[in-house]
Amino acid sequence: MTALRPLAPELAEKARLELNEVPQRIADDLAALRSWLTKQPHLNPRTDDQFLVNFLRGCKYSLEKTKEKLDNYYTVKTAIPEFFDNRDPVNETLQNYMSFGVNLPLPHTLDADGPRLMLVRMGAYDASKYSIIDVMKVCYMITDVLLVNDDTSIIAGHMVLVDLRGLTFACMSQFSPTFIKKMTSVIEAFPIRTKGIHFINPSSGFDALYKLFHGFLSKKIQDRIQVHESFEALHKFVPKKYLPEEYGGSGGRLENIIADWSKTLITNRDFFIEDAKFRNDERKRPGKPKSASTLFGVEGSFRTLEFD
Repeated sequence: MTALRPLAPELAEKARLELNEVPQRIADDLAALRSWLTKQPHLNPRTDDQFLVNFLRGCKYSLEKTKEKLDNYYTVKTAIPEFFDNRDPVNETLQNYMSFGVNLPLPHTLDADGPRLMLVRMGAYDASKYSIIDVMKVCYMITDVLLVNDDTSIIAGHMVLVDLRGLTFACMSQFSPTFIKKMTSVIEAFPIRTKGIHFINPSSGFDALYKLFHGFLSKKIQDRIQVHESFEALHKFVPKKYLPEEYGGSGGRLENIIADWSKTLITNRDFFIEDAKFRNDERKRPGKPKSASTLFGVEGSFRTLEFD
C-alpha cells in the first residue's frame, strides 16, 4: 500500500469515531475493493490508494456501500457528458464561468474537525446570458478537486451556505425536473456528506425554488435546512471569522477566494485530462446497461435524495 496523506489529529480521531476507520485494516479493505473492481468489466476507475480510501471513508468503510458509490460515480460521469466532458480548466469559456464564483469552498473549516464551508451564489451570474450547464460543470470540477485533495471534505463533510441574493426567474426557469434529477444524482454519486444547508437572503422566488427541490430531499436533510433573513442571523450558526468580508466576516474577500480557486483548478489540469479516460463501458455491464434515458427519463418517480 502506498502512503496515504497524513491526517490532522482531529480528523484522524473523527475518522476513527464516526467513519469506522481502523488504520491497521485499511490495506485489507483496499485489497477487497480492488478484488471486486477486477470483476466489473464495465468499470474503468482510478485505483490509486488515496482515491479508493476516500470512497471507503465516505461510505464509513461499508464495502457494499463503497462498491455502489464507486459504480454510481462513474456511471453518472459517463451518463452526463455535458457536466463531465471537456473540462480543461485553461479553456477560456470555463475560465469565464470560474470568475463568477457560483460555488466556492471557503478557506477555513468550521473548527479543526468541522465541515468544509461551501458558499453557493446562484445569483452571481446572468442566467439570461450564460448556461446553467457550464455553471454546474465548474461546480463539479471544484467538487472533484475536493474529492481527491481535501481530507476535511471527505471526513467532516460539507456545510452549504446558499446565498439567494440576485436569484432571478431566468435562473429558476433553467431547473427542469430532468435537470434537477441530474444534479441530485451527481450529489449522490460523490462520497461527500452534506452536514447542513443554510439559506441566506431568501428572495421572493425562494418558495418556488424550494418546492422544486423539496421532493428530492430526505427527511434527514430537511431537518438540517435553516433559512436566515440576514447575515446577522447566520452569524449565530457560522462565526464571522469563517465568512468572507462581504458576508460580515474576516475570512478574506470574495474576489481573492474566486481567484485562488481559478488558479487551483488550473493547477489540477493534469487531473482533469486524466479523469476523462476513466469512464464506463456500459455495453460490458452485467445485466442491463445504464444510460441517460434510463437514469434521468422524466417518467416514473424520482428517488429521494439521501444524506448521511
